[in-house]
Amino acid sequence: MAAPYNRLATASWRTLAKGWSHCSYDTQRLAILTALAPMQSCSRLRAHPHVAMTSCPRSKHYSTSSDASRFSYHVASSFIAKDRPYDPSTHVFHFNPYNRIQPPRNRRPSARPESGHDAFFVSRVNDSGSVAFGVADGVGGWVDSGVDPADFSHGFCDYMALAAHEHQTSSEPPLTARKLMQKGYDAICNDNSLRAGGSTACVAIAGADGNLDVANLGDSGFLQLRLNGVHTYSEPQTHAFNTPFQLSLVPPSVAARMAAFGGAQLSDLPRDADVTQHSLRHGDILVLATDGVLDNLFNQDILRIASRVLVSTGAWVMTDAGGVRVADSLDPLVEFPEASEGKRTVTLQSALATEIVAAAKRASVNTKLDGPFAKEVHKYYPQENWHGGKVDDICVVVAVVNETNPAVNSKL
Repeated sequence: MAAPYNRLATASWRTLAKGWSHCSYDTQRLAILTALAPMQSCSRLRAHPHVAMTSCPRSKHYSTSSDASRFSYHVASSFIAKDRPYDPSTHVFHFNPYNRIQPPRNRRPSARPESGHDAFFVSRVNDSGSVAFGVADGVGGWVDSGVDPADFSHGFCDYMALAAHEHQTSSEPPLTARKLMQKGYDAICNDNSLRAGGSTACVAIAGADGNLDVANLGDSGFLQLRLNGVHTYSEPQTHAFNTPFQLSLVPPSVAARMAAFGGAQLSDLPRDADVTQHSLRHGDILVLATDGVLDNLFNQDILRIASRVLVSTGAWVMTDAGGVRVADSLDPLVEFPEASEGKRTVTLQSALATEIVAAAKRASVNTKLDGPFAKEVHKYYPQENWHGGKVDDICVVVAVVNETNPAVNSKL
């Protein structure tokens, strides 16, 4: 949770399963399904009901690829509120770019995913072949003013999803991550149903040409994993310890009180976000996460989790020379299998997302193993006896990059 002030706060089943005691059910099931039977690509999406994407038309497969696109993106999210037990079978969302976007003002709080003050969105950028996605962490300090921080973060994400989906690619300039953040911020500030709130934000737009644009404001962030390495990652933006940059909606009464008696409410703007561009390759993994993940897992922890899933499922293949290469086709892993009601759908992207969230949840309640947040506490406050993880809301969005006819450079 962000804070507005400084606080401490053809193989057989037996062969496949051998040696997998360290892998989760999701990882094992995905690899076994892939090896024993090709996945069917035509299915009705069983999307999580508590997200901005609603309705479910039947389509051949769920990616953002088009005839002119070299790259497609297969996206899933997983999440859990800090005071709730985690269930990877329900706390997961599969992205379908063909879903309609429900107007944000029609969304009820009861229809939100069980992610606490954290929120996320995924949307295609109209018919461009690009996909936009992001996470936001509601500022928990607003609770003291009688404001639900989730109202801002979830509404903000809903508006960004809508703006991306309605972007007119033929008549408007290309949509950037910062522009999308600005559109979402303007919309939430003009929503009369909200009187106050704030959040951090990490927003990305992945293009059909393989270019990635990222805007990060605050202490949420992203990682780009490639060939068993952390290829790039974002740095947190903070004003002080545990005081991240944050977008804010400050009501006039609070502004007047601060003007009369002093004090200031942190209120950064989308223009303050760090903006970076990156080139993507076949098999890259993009991870966007709130601080509930990044305060409890180091980058190398996330890489180890992802590598275990990717290697065990055959998405990443070990070479005779001891290196790693990406499987020529990821389609059997990332497309949706034919599923019947009541049965759980597992894809590569959902397995990655749920594995990361499960690890972050475990680390957050571990009182002995120091995570990134504990390291920061010891750095800035050596006298504090803080050990273990940091209990918080947790949210992650994972995108698997899939290239048509990938080049041979997808090898290490």
